[in-house]
Amino acid sequence: QLQLVESGGGLVQSGGSLRLSCLASGRSFTTYTMGWFRQAPGKEREFVARHHWSGTTSYSDSVKGRFTISRDNAKSTVYLQMNELKPEDTATYFCAGDNFGWSSDPVSYNYWGQGTQVTVSS
Repeated sequence: QLQLVESGGGLVQSGGSLRLSCLASGRSFTTYTMGWFRQAPGKEREFVARHHWSGTTSYSDSVKGRFTISRDNAKSTVYLQMNELKPEDTATYFCAGDNFGWSSDPVSYNYWGQGTQVTVSS
């Protein structure tokens, strides 16, 4: 089992920045694809960014150029640096792990954290 714990959420003004962290434990995640997803009230969970163990990254169009995903295998941590935040970025952000492939579909991810709330005020 891979346990994931997110942190770093909070309230920020439009245009501000936050860095989310996801600490993994329980097993090595070095060969996992790690993803960030978000879910706003009344909406489906949506893909934000993913990081393949080889170093390849991918972003949704809505965050491309503003968000950066990275990972530190020595610290068993995945990060999401969020810049130029907008009110529409308000959501609960989830970290997830996929040990089989390279997908942006949340259904493909086996392990999930509990989420951290990000609220962007206008």
